[in-house]
Amino acid sequence: MIFTPYGWPEPDDAAYLASTAFLDSDSSEVRNFAAVVVGSETDPVQRGVKLFYAVRDGFRYDPFSIWLSPEAFTASSVLRKGYGFCITKAVLLAAAARAAGIPAAVGLSDVINHFTSDKLKEAMGHREVFIHHGYAALYLDGRWVKAAPAFNIELCQRFGVPPTEFDGRSDAVLQKYDADHNVRMEYLRDHGFWSDLPFNRVKDDMEGYYPPGFNYGAGGPGGDRFSAGAEARR
Repeated sequence: MIFTPYGWPEPDDAAYLASTAFLDSDSSEVRNFAAVVVGSETDPVQRGVKLFYAVRDGFRYDPFSIWLSPEAFTASSVLRKGYGFCITKAVLLAAAARAAGIPAAVGLSDVINHFTSDKLKEAMGHREVFIHHGYAALYLDGRWVKAAPAFNIELCQRFGVPPTEFDGRSDAVLQKYDADHNVRMEYLRDHGFWSDLPFNRVKDDMEGYYPPGFNYGAGGPGGDRFSAGAEARR
């Protein structure tokens, strides 16, 4: 695994097109997903845009779906479940991009997320900072761009927050303000980019930072849904 703590990864390195343990771009599920989404599109930028929106809106954002086991963090696992949270949706986007011939990496940042529910705040032990917010980095038209497909459009509409848009040429990070110009997201620090998900780091840090039992799969079928608290907050 290649770790780039500062600056951007080297795009010519074959690692950013390779299938990995978590970015399993050679799995039939990921290959089929990417092929259906990009269709006959040949322009890499437009391929990246199509994949971003397919992941953003095709997979429900649910931070109560976290299960700290390796198999739950693979791209193919997200495809089978149909939902995920910021890290797993970024993993899916990066894997699908590789399957479509686009070099891709995974980035992690710490953020303050005001775009949350009271139930999630309680589960986090009322900690203000979300550690290891995940996003993808895609190499398009000669440059790296960040793409955070975490929040699906239905969720944004419920919370009154403009969805993150992506044109394939500019960074698409999570929105700082809602429709009323209230601050909803603050990026604090970047931890860098990886050619595969650094699962052990994510697992160890989450278990050390969050209260015992934080989430760990409560968002499965019949479980809690992050969006359930949206209307109560508005």
